[in-house]
Amino acid sequence: MAKQAAQAIWDHWHTGQVLSALPPTCQPVTAAQGYAAQAQLPVVSGRTLLGWKIAATSANGQAHINVGGPLAGRLLSGMVFDSGATVPSAGNRMRVAEPEFAFTMATDLPPQALPYTPQEVMAAVASLHPAIEVPDSRLEPFTQAGEAQLLADNACARHFVLGPAAPELWRELDLSTYPVHARVDHGSTLKYTREGTGGNVLGDPRTALTWLANQLSSLGIPLQKGQVITTGTCMVPLELEPGDCANADYGPLGCVHMIFSET
Repeated sequence: MAKQAAQAIWDHWHTGQVLSALPPTCQPVTAAQGYAAQAQLPVVSGRTLLGWKIAATSANGQAHINVGGPLAGRLLSGMVFDSGATVPSAGNRMRVAEPEFAFTMATDLPPQALPYTPQEVMAAVASLHPAIEVPDSRLEPFTQAGEAQLLADNACARHFVLGPAAPELWRELDLSTYPVHARVDHGSTLKYTREGTGGNVLGDPRTALTWLANQLSSLGIPLQKGQVITTGTCMVPLELEPGDCANADYGPLGCVHMIFSET
């Protein structure tokens, strides 16, 4: 059932088509079944697991997709770009960019019986990065799909843009109040600006990362050295049209930007 669900999701991801719901023969009804289907995505796609994303890390985000808490999803090879890249717009119906705080891991965090503390998790982090996620869903309407199907749908993962590592001063900062400024331009024309803070990410991006480490641990999955974890949007997502450029400015921690392709 899990592999069948993953194949249906990947087929629609690859072709840009949508599903109203997964077929009854493989439709997950519990979070555990949704995660089991998601775990098959690297198998059916032939892609490599590069890291993780967290969806719905704010109360507004949870209300928007009608879930009771955060959702973890996989970042797959071929879907991750460096800052400045042109990200495909074709087939993307959400058409938003989400400025996020991302971490890379220095050491593994294997599954364990006791929950990881924030201190243990942060000691395993190599670096912090400004980042932008460009999500999408293979389900329509995704806001009514429910937790189990959204998990099978990889927590609405699609593309991801990773900025350069921030200076080490980030470890001394209060990320819960840290401001992020974003703008969307089309050519030389400013369309709009938006602001957010790390507090919109489960109260603090460090808290979101700790949640992920413990969520994966409960599923028997390690966080691994070299993996990237992006912790959820720190502001209202930036609406995009093809040809737009999204830029997120994290001040002393750096900037990240992307172009949403014309086609």
